[in-house]
Amino acid sequence: MKRLVLLAFIGLAAQLVDGSLGMAYGVTSTSLLLMFGIAPAVASASVHMAEVVTTAASGVSHIKFGNVDKQVVYKLIIPGSIGAFLGACFLSSIPGDIIKPYISIFLLILGVFVIYKFLFKFNSNRKSSTKKWTKKQFVPLGFIAGFFDATGGGGWGPIATPVLLTGHKMEPRKVIGSVDTSEFAIAVSSTLGFLLTLGWSNINLQWVLALMIGGIIAAPIAAWLVKIIPTNLLGTLVGGIIIITNIRTLLGALDISQVVSLYTYIILSAFWLIAVVNVIWKLKKSGYNKQVLD
Repeated sequence: MKRLVLLAFIGLAAQLVDGSLGMAYGVTSTSLLLMFGIAPAVASASVHMAEVVTTAASGVSHIKFGNVDKQVVYKLIIPGSIGAFLGACFLSSIPGDIIKPYISIFLLILGVFVIYKFLFKFNSNRKSSTKKWTKKQFVPLGFIAGFFDATGGGGWGPIATPVLLTGHKMEPRKVIGSVDTSEFAIAVSSTLGFLLTLGWSNINLQWVLALMIGGIIAAPIAAWLVKIIPTNLLGTLVGGIIIITNIRTLLGALDISQVVSLYTYIILSAFWLIAVVNVIWKLKKSGYNKQVLD
């Protein structure tokens, strides 16, 4: 029962992040599941099965509020679904103890990328370009994001959303809405891949249900939270959480001494604190508090 409650909180925290940023449900929840000793394939399978429900709810909400470019969704889901299915089959064929450090490294890199993106590059007010993404550009993007999403337990949003935002060819709200909506197909494809390779017996449906419940509870809270916390600040906070949780898993897998691990945590936490303070300073400098009050 304690583990189920904990998993529900993990699902809640992950959905708060994803609902506010349009990414990182999988990365956040998988990172926390790995930290508690759950095998990579089982963790990713559980997360994606839960995402079938949470992404469906998120997609419906985005469509309702006009945040979705349906053509973008159609162009993403086919290559993304193929990549996700193959990624799930690949992960399931490798022993958990062998793949776990590599998955942690991948998630660690994503955490650094998330911090970098929201600390230095993200600008929600930047106008979109008149140029459009071509079908040839969507195919590799969808396939790569889908494959790494399944193998790493997360990556669809952290890969697809920043790439589409960086191109400045779409409105930020439509980037987030389209990526979130298309993620439903990715979650379904990943789940099918895991079920075919792992089977039902290796997936704890109670864990999946707990993650779902937490995500459903958090969905409306996230919609409110995104209006309160600046996106840059939230992204930097989340990136730090991803880095700290995965460095712990990685250091444990490599059997690093406690002294070295401690210094590593201190150094990373110091950099994380500097990044957060820097974001807050930039927000105050830009008059964010005044804008909120107005």
